[in-house]
Amino acid sequence: MVSPPPGTAAVAAAAAGLRVGPAPRPLMGSQGGSGPPGNVGPGEGEDEGGQARKLQEERVVKGKRRKGKEKGKAAARCGGRGSGAEGKPGPPRAKEAVELGAEAAARAGRAEGGEGGGSVEEGARAGARKKAPGRDDGKDEWRVRPGRREATRSGRASRGECEAWGGVAMAAVVEEEAAASPPAARPTAGPALWRLPEELLLLICSYLDMRALGRLAQVCRWLRRFTSCDLLWRRIARASLNSGFTRLGTDLMASVPVKERVKVSQNWKLGRCREGILLKWKCRQMPWMQLEDDSLYVSQANFILAYQFRPDGASLNRRPLGVFAGHDEDVCHFVLADSHIISAGGDGKIGIHKTHSTFTVKYTAHEQEVNCVDCKGGIIVSGSRDRTAKVWPLASGRLGQCLHTIQTEDRVWSIAISPLLSSFVTGTACCGHFSPLRIWDLNSGQLIMHLGSDFPPGAGVLDVMYESPSTLLSCGYDTYVRYWDLRTSARKCVMEWEEPHDSTLYCLQTDGNHLLATGSSYYGVVRLWDRRQRACLHAFPLTSTPLSSPVYCLRFTTTHLYAALSYNLHVLDFQNP
Repeated sequence: MVSPPPGTAAVAAAAAGLRVGPAPRPLMGSQGGSGPPGNVGPGEGEDEGGQARKLQEERVVKGKRRKGKEKGKAAARCGGRGSGAEGKPGPPRAKEAVELGAEAAARAGRAEGGEGGGSVEEGARAGARKKAPGRDDGKDEWRVRPGRREATRSGRASRGECEAWGGVAMAAVVEEEAAASPPAARPTAGPALWRLPEELLLLICSYLDMRALGRLAQVCRWLRRFTSCDLLWRRIARASLNSGFTRLGTDLMASVPVKERVKVSQNWKLGRCREGILLKWKCRQMPWMQLEDDSLYVSQANFILAYQFRPDGASLNRRPLGVFAGHDEDVCHFVLADSHIISAGGDGKIGIHKTHSTFTVKYTAHEQEVNCVDCKGGIIVSGSRDRTAKVWPLASGRLGQCLHTIQTEDRVWSIAISPLLSSFVTGTACCGHFSPLRIWDLNSGQLIMHLGSDFPPGAGVLDVMYESPSTLLSCGYDTYVRYWDLRTSARKCVMEWEEPHDSTLYCLQTDGNHLLATGSSYYGVVRLWDRRQRACLHAFPLTSTPLSSPVYCLRFTTTHLYAALSYNLHVLDFQNP
C-alpha cells in the first residue's frame, strides 16, 4: 500500500473545514515523552523535532498560498460563485475557519507522531488513516469519513472548489444571523435618564409635545419603539383634529395606532388632501348618504345603493352590494339603525329595509313628502312638509302604527332623537312667530322648550344633530352654525360660526371633539372649522361655475371626507395627499 505524502492530512482537513480533536501534546524532547526512547539522544531529538516543526509550518504556509491562487479558478468553474470569481477576499469568518482547521490538523499530526515515537510525517499519515471496517487482516487503507471527499495527490482543484462553496455558505449564515437578530435593546451607554424604569420614562415623556417626541424617536431604534407607545400620544391626539377621540376621551378607533392617527391629523389641520370622484350621475340628483364600516350607502332618485370601499378608502367597487327600492318618488332622507335602512320619500311614505336581506316594508306616513327621518332604540320619528312630526315603532309587529302626531305649525326640514331616548328636536322653516328649534318629549309628544329667540324670519334649520345628551349643533338658511348647551340658557347658543360668503349651509358633521365640517349652497364648497376658533380653517370648492351645486350631504372618517353633490360624489383623501 502506498503511503500518502507528508502533510497531506493537514491540508485535507483544512480544506474540508474539519475540527480536529484533542489538544496538541509536546514532541519528544529533553523532558521525556510517552513513546519508547529509540536510538536518538535527548539533544538530537529536540533538534530534529524543531526542524520537523519548521518544515511542517512552511508546508502549511505554502498550501495557503497555493489555495489562494486556486480559489479564483475553482469559483469560476462553480458558475462565478464565491469571492474568488471577482478577485475579492472571501468572508472573514470563512477564511478564519480554514486557517484554524489547517493549524489544528497540523497540531494533530505532530501529536500523533510524537505518541508513536516516529517522525512528524509519520504522525500526520497516521492521523489521516482510518481502519477499514469489516477487515481483520491488519492492513490499513487510505479512507476518509463518510460524506467527505477523498484526499488524493491530484485533488487540489477539488479542495479549491470546496473552499469557494464554503465561503458562499458562510456568507449566507452571516446574513441569516443578522436577519434573525433580536430587536434593539435599551441603550446601556448615554444619559442616566435612559436607565430609569419604563414607567418613569413614560411619565416624563408624556409631557413632551409632538415635535419633541419625533426628534427623540430619531436617536436609536429602542427609543423609536418606546416613543411609539399609545400612552405618549393619547394626550396629543385628544388635542388634535379628527384623531378618533371624542370630547370625553372615548377612543372610537382603538385598532389604529394613535401615532399614525396624529400624523393624518396634521393633514386635516394644514388642509393637505387629494381630491377625487367616486361616482357620477347623468342627471341632477339630491343625494343623501350614510357610512357603515367599509360600506357606503347613497340615494339616487328612488333607489338606495350600497357600495363597498376598496382598501385604500378612496375608491369604490363599481358593482353595488345591494339595491334597495320601494318608493315611487325620490328618496329625501334615510338613516341606518339596527341592521335596517329607514328611508323617507317624496311620496309621503316611510320604507324599512333589512341591509342583509330582501325584506322591505313601506307604509304611508304623511300627506306630503317626508323631508327627514331618524331612528334610535327601536323608535322612528319623521318630519314632513305637511307641518307634522310623527313617532313610530320599529317592532315588526307594529310597523305603520303611529304613536304620536305632533302639530309643528311649520314645515319640518330636520329632526334628531336624543341619545337618552327621552326627547327629540325638530328644525322647521321659521315662517311663524316662534323659534325654528324646538324640543319635544318622545313619550308624550309634548313641547319641552324652544331654543333661541333672535332668529330672523326664514332662518330655517336644514340640519340638526345631537353631539351628547345635553349638546347639539344646527345650521340652515341664516348662514350660521350654532352650538347649543341645554345645561345653560336655552335662549342663547354657546358659540356660533358664520359662513364667510353668506351661503346657506345645507349639512354639517362633527368628529365629536374639535373638527366641524359644513357644506355650502354655492360651488360645492366644503369648509373645515376648528371649534376652538371662530374663523374658517380651510375651504375646498368641489365644482366649477357652470356646474355649481350645493353640498347636500357630507360624511367623514379619520382619513377621508365624502361629499354628495348634484352630479358627483367627491372624496378628499387626507391619508395620502
